[in-house]
This record gives sequence, structure tokens and C-alpha cells, in this order.
Amino acid sequence: MSNTINYLNQLEDEAIYILRETAAQFEKPALLFSGGKDSIVLVHLALKAFRPGKFPFPLVHIDTGHNFPEAIAFRDYLVNKIGEKLIVGSVEESIKKYNLKETQGRFPSRNALQTYALLDVIQENEFDACIGGARRDEEKARAKERIFSVRDDFGQWDPKLQRPELWDILNGKVQKGHNVRVFPISNWTELDVWNYIQKYNIELPSLYFTHERECILHQDKLVATSEFIQPLTTDTVVVEKVRYRTVGDMTCTAAVPSEADSVQDIIDEIIQTRISERGQTRLDDQLSEAAMEDRKKQGYF
Repeated sequence: MSNTINYLNQLEDEAIYILRETAAQFEKPALLFSGGKDSIVLVHLALKAFRPGKFPFPLVHIDTGHNFPEAIAFRDYLVNKIGEKLIVGSVEESIKKYNLKETQGRFPSRNALQTYALLDVIQENEFDACIGGARRDEEKARAKERIFSVRDDFGQWDPKLQRPELWDILNGKVQKGHNVRVFPISNWTELDVWNYIQKYNIELPSLYFTHERECILHQDKLVATSEFIQPLTTDTVVVEKVRYRTVGDMTCTAAVPSEADSVQDIIDEIIQTRISERGQTRLDDQLSEAAMEDRKKQGYF
């Protein structure tokens, strides 16, 4: 356990250094907050980095309109608890503003449409850096990112134009109109996040722990019934004990069968699994091997 704690201390120190460098190098940074475990850990790290002062950036949530109610409730609870500013961008408003076409199909994802709302929020608030909780182990495209990842005037990412980051030196200088995405927990794994949550007894939405939920069995995945997804007569509907490894939209995030009702139980589960959280639960990432990278090139976080 002592080795794990020492390792977590190293990851924490690195993340706090990145957060402070972001505050020092950029004029108007923002912290992207989804209500999920990774962004909750980011908030905890920011508290360590900047308290007793206020955060040098607001929290930004891009609301797709298909969020889990538990995640939205926890978002509001946490923001109220820490007393920081929250800015909400609406995908629903972007759909109306730009006359966007939503993804067709049984389990439509609004992830690609988040780009419009995110870029609008960045432009309206003149943010020059956006901090996010992406990790290298989540998905192949995210493994290509640097800690300071430059985006062009249109918010687009070019994986071939990545800056070297030698000896932990972070370069925040960008051309006018460009901005940077910052990944303080890029070197963490899902298991690291859960060990850190256990170490500091960090509060989380109830979605992450076992509970009974009515689900549709779809291609060996459990997709919760909701106001957005109603079962068809041909569907197999089950009530299972499940939990969520990642908190995406209700329309494209599957639950996993689980009896884990404590953080230690979840850690034990993760140690035994060989499938990444997005690989096991995110239906939209399975459209193609390049699904995430294509969205990132268009401006997705």
C-alpha cells in the first residue's frame, strides 16, 4: 500500500504542477467539468493547488441534454459546496442555432455535437486554455495528446503537430486565436483515479456504485431505459444490478453488471478486467476505430 501511496503522491504533484503552470501561463483558462469521476478528481486537485484562494478559472459544463440526472444533480451539489463559478454550454441551443442534424439510430449520441457548444463557450468567454480529465489509457487517440495540446482557430486538433514536452517543460505560447487543451491527469490510469478517490474519500455520483436499473440488452451491452430510450416489443428488457464505469450520455453509455458498492470493490473489479471503460461502455466509440480521433480533429475535447 505504501508504494501505491507514494506513486499517487507523484501523480498528484505532477497534476498540481500542471494546474499551476496553466494558471501562470494563460490569461483565461477554464476547467471542463462533466460530473464524472475524472473531472471530480480534477476539482479535488484544483482545491489542493489553489486553496485557500479561489480557483483562477471557472468550471465549464457542456450539457448535451441527454445527461444522467444523477450526474447533473452532483454537478450542482459540488459547485455549490466549493463556491466556484459554473458556466453551462447547451448542445440543445447549438442544435437550434446552427440547425444541426442529430445522429440517427436507436442509440443516438450527441458527443459530436458538443463541439459546437464548446467552441461557442470558448469564443464567448475568450478562453485560451481548457483543462480536462482525459487519460491516455482511455482511448487510442487520447494517447497521442501532449499535456499542453494546441488547437487552431477552429478548435481543431492535428495529431501530427504535437510539441515535445521534455523534462516536464510546458510551452503555453500559442498564436492569436489558437487555444490549448490541458490534461493534468494524462499519465493516470482508471485504477490510479480510483485509488486516489479511495485515499481521499472523494464523493461521487451514485451511478458509479451498484444499483438496480431497468436495461435493454443490446449486443451484449446493458443500456438503461429512459425518456430518451424506450424499449421496443422486440427488446429483451431486464432489471439488473449494475454500475457505470464512465458517465456519458444516457443514449450511448452502457452499464456493467456489478455488485460493487464500495470504492474497494470497484478497485478489485478493475484489477480483474481487461477491457477499457470506454471500450466496455461507450457505444459511440465503436462506430469505427478512428471515431474519437475524427471528433477531436473537428474540435471535440
